[in-house]
Amino acid sequence: MAKKIISFQIPKSNKEFVRFQIDSGKHFYEKLHQHPQWQLTLIIEGKGQLMVGDYLGRFGPGDMFLFTSNMPHVFRSDPSYFEESNEKLSIGYTLFFDFEVLGPSMLELDELNELGHWVSHVRGSYMISNETKETLQEEMLHFEDVKGLEKLLQALRVLKLLKDSSNLKTLNKYFSERDYTESEGKRMGNIMNYILTKSHKVIQLGDMADMAHLSKEAFCRFFKDRTGKTFTAFLSQVRIHHASQLLIESDLSIAEVAYQSGFQNLSYFNRVFKRIQGESPKDYRLRRLGSIR
Repeated sequence: MAKKIISFQIPKSNKEFVRFQIDSGKHFYEKLHQHPQWQLTLIIEGKGQLMVGDYLGRFGPGDMFLFTSNMPHVFRSDPSYFEESNEKLSIGYTLFFDFEVLGPSMLELDELNELGHWVSHVRGSYMISNETKETLQEEMLHFEDVKGLEKLLQALRVLKLLKDSSNLKTLNKYFSERDYTESEGKRMGNIMNYILTKSHKVIQLGDMADMAHLSKEAFCRFFKDRTGKTFTAFLSQVRIHHASQLLIESDLSIAEVAYQSGFQNLSYFNRVFKRIQGESPKDYRLRRLGSIR
């Protein structure tokens, strides 16, 4: 599998419509990437941050996501999964759908016209829930064993479930108006990988611009055009997501959580946290821990 940051090659025959893949290791593939195939992923084990398009959120066991064609994404495992002493596993089951293999004429068949219309009009990334997720989970857990015509029929059943479902939650609010070249994609991939791994440290705008080989002004324009957010707003969102995790999974004080998430000022951390999460860090911790118990 070629590990290009953006142009990512799925290991499949150029005549294969659907490919089932199991990813299993200490952590998930950590580079921002995209591919023309649609992707349906079920997380079996592992936790971390999902970034897809302009969306940033948590993922964990039992979560299921659908990405349409060429959505830049990365399942970034939590830092503990990259430690040498880590004994935890990250496991994901994925179906890749290559509609280009079918060609436009097949999706124009009367029997597939409705599916073709849906495929051509759906764009973005989605979280799948409730009975749709439960049914699809059963399909995916047994997909590895099917071959030939039964494999094609099962793939069509999966797509029909997705098309007819009301349990798909849209994750993206912003779509870039144009596709990016591979060099631009690699530049963005390097930027995002750095932010996701170094957000707990001081990150200067000038350093990021230098990394991208751009002036500060050009970097800010490039970043917002790609994500729909300013660099500062995106960095704050990453840090608040990390802080939210620490509030639930550690006994650290709120001041320690703020510092370990990259904030140097507690009052500023409290303001940013409330703006993004809608409540104070203290109230967030009490509510989430209360719901867990």
